[in-house]
Amino acid sequence: MKILNCLSRLSFAVVVLLAQPSGRAKDDSASIVLFNGKNTAGWRKPAGDWVAVKSVSLNETNHKMFSLHEGQGVLANGPKGKTENLLTEMEHGDVEAHVEFVVPKDSNSGVYFMGRYEIQVLDSWGVKDLKYGDCGGVYGSCSDPKPDFHGEPPSVNASKPPGEWQSFDILFRAPRFDANGKKTENARFIKVTHNGQVVHENVEVPRPTCAARWLDEKPVGPLMLQGDHGPVAYRNIFLKKVDLK
Repeated sequence: MKILNCLSRLSFAVVVLLAQPSGRAKDDSASIVLFNGKNTAGWRKPAGDWVAVKSVSLNETNHKMFSLHEGQGVLANGPKGKTENLLTEMEHGDVEAHVEFVVPKDSNSGVYFMGRYEIQVLDSWGVKDLKYGDCGGVYGSCSDPKPDFHGEPPSVNASKPPGEWQSFDILFRAPRFDANGKKTENARFIKVTHNGQVVHENVEVPRPTCAARWLDEKPVGPLMLQGDHGPVAYRNIFLKKVDLK
């Protein structure tokens, strides 16, 4: 009986552990918590329809939309699933980032480092022939004078089904400039991990990607969450500033 009781308590502990948001281990003393769980404090205005909710779920009658459930802890881009892109007040250079996200069927968003270099968020569940526009891809450039970066698809499809929470863990190196402001090195995604699987290593990005907030390049910039391409929700958004040589 004592053994059974111990096993029961162990099973309960495992269930409780699995129920916790997977990103909490990233929230250490050196991390900057970008979403406080309650509102858009720390993000630039206008914040559009972005709102804190307890959770999101696939709409029962339309799996391309979310139903929003009142409360705190999750950042959603409003009941219409389309609003302003959201930018942090803080600016970053070299960073480690942890971001958790969820999309409904066929939806689209993106995480833009420095507001310029995108890691794609997309419903790519079941896709076989991966493109740079699939989830976890480094998006390509499409601005004048020429699209000289054609993007980089993820090396594997790590996507979960629509409505399931997913995660990115990203090590990003900002572009470098000399004393006169001339760029000497391109931005670079040193490592991108999607749901625990490495999908990129050492991908150089020579210019801002499509739909970037700015087309110029600077030593620092804000993190941007794309909110105008479809329903999306985020939680556990952490940045840790690092110094990459």
